[in-house]
Amino acid sequence: MSQGTTPDMAKWVTLRELLAFDEGGILRLLLAPAGQDVRFEGMIIGDEGPARSYAGRVVLAAGPFPATEAATAWIRETAGRGAAAIVVRSEAGLPPDALATAEQVGVALLARAEWADWDDVATLLRSAAAYAEAGRGDRMADATEGGGLAALASVVAEFTGGSITIEDTQFRVLAHSATGPEADELRRSTILGGRVPDWRVEELRRSGLLRTLWSSDEVIHRPADDDTPERLIIAIRSGREMLGSIWAAADGGSGLTANAASALSRAAEVAVPYLVQHRLRESGARRRAEHALRGLLGGQGDMSTHAWSLGLSPDLRCAVVVAEHDGTPAERTLGLLALQAASYRAGVQVLREGGRIAALLPVGRGDERDALGLARELDVLAASMPGAGPVWVGAGRVVASPLLAADSCEEAGLAVRVLRERAAGGGEPRRHALAADLGPALDVQRVLDAVRPVWERGSGPVYDLVRTDLEAGGELVRSISAYLDASGDVARAAGRLVLHPNTLRYRLRRARERFGVDLDDPDTRLMITLAVRLVGRG
Repeated sequence: MSQGTTPDMAKWVTLRELLAFDEGGILRLLLAPAGQDVRFEGMIIGDEGPARSYAGRVVLAAGPFPATEAATAWIRETAGRGAAAIVVRSEAGLPPDALATAEQVGVALLARAEWADWDDVATLLRSAAAYAEAGRGDRMADATEGGGLAALASVVAEFTGGSITIEDTQFRVLAHSATGPEADELRRSTILGGRVPDWRVEELRRSGLLRTLWSSDEVIHRPADDDTPERLIIAIRSGREMLGSIWAAADGGSGLTANAASALSRAAEVAVPYLVQHRLRESGARRRAEHALRGLLGGQGDMSTHAWSLGLSPDLRCAVVVAEHDGTPAERTLGLLALQAASYRAGVQVLREGGRIAALLPVGRGDERDALGLARELDVLAASMPGAGPVWVGAGRVVASPLLAADSCEEAGLAVRVLRERAAGGGEPRRHALAADLGPALDVQRVLDAVRPVWERGSGPVYDLVRTDLEAGGELVRSISAYLDASGDVARAAGRLVLHPNTLRYRLRRARERFGVDLDDPDTRLMITLAVRLVGRG
């Protein structure tokens, strides 16, 4: 196990409360021999250092899990130090007797979701403890327990005498108190629309109120103005992280209570674990979808489970479109391409990684070339962006099910490589294509990929020629490549190289005399053809 510690949780939480709080499915309970009411009072990363107490702690087994005998000993030692629970990287990596050992020593065992990381687990544990503590405090906390943000909005309305809205950082309404007939039009439109109108956000941005809100821990007072009633606003923070805000509006005509500001401050504290839970839920859903789409496109894991996670029917016809930025990834370019792909049609699933985006596109019956339309749109968009650099877009074939999406994705990726390499070699300049329109080039790519390991570990005259010449600049390799591409026509190859034919003949003769490479031999020609194609692809 790796060494180190994580910050302790500020409060205690039971296993039952932790699992109830974990709506995003970050953890999966494997075993709870002491029941689900066992308390956790902190967390720590299991280490190999000097023995120390794990009393009441959740131990995160962050490193690779030991082999069977070592795992058994480690679980026994961890439980012997007083650990209340152990979280492992994944259930799949557990040795066969790990569960039996944990049962015997009485320690709870949980597994982290594949899509999650250890930061997610640490955040979950701390937030679950704070969430549980929200129901063990003052009247506001007690009134909120079990009712979530909606209950908090109602009780804060009672304390402040105003109408309450709780929003996240994207100005979406997460909860609100009852809206009476005297509520102003802005509040009504915000609640009905589920978010603050864009014009209002821009107005708050221009006025500087948002900057003040994001940088202050204090309650902000905004006096009544024309048709807008008096308002109090406070940011909801977890440490330095902005989670959202609470707005109190004096809609009733009698104004806000004298202790409204202090009530709002306390409400911001009580709201923290609820908004963290909201963020974990959203983040978890997004990352689960990314994990499923990555597995589906890469052909890794259980395809049926991935498709189910994405809400895709197993008989959905689909194709994959891949776009890759040439050179250093441009965040703005790729971001716009991802948005364009996602908006192309309802149901498009987009995965963005590094300098590449991949879009899974639902396709109707009889529309085999539909993916080419999206490829063309992405190409046109990229070309219209000044200084964006070239973007290559390939569209794979239509497959009968998302369970086969990896095949279409592989074709789309190969199409991108063909387009890029043709352009680099002075060939056709087009930047998007349907894989089916590229002829045998895709199969050639597959053959070269399969042959590369053989080439890299081989030896002999062809290897000596290619490796030696490349170190000297590659002049001879380029000459032989042109000769082979011209099917042995010296005059045509020399023209392409802008050489006198006798110069090319001299170079070919040098290949025979110095390295023993006979280009008249069919096997040698095949080997050197593969070699020059491989080295040309780095």
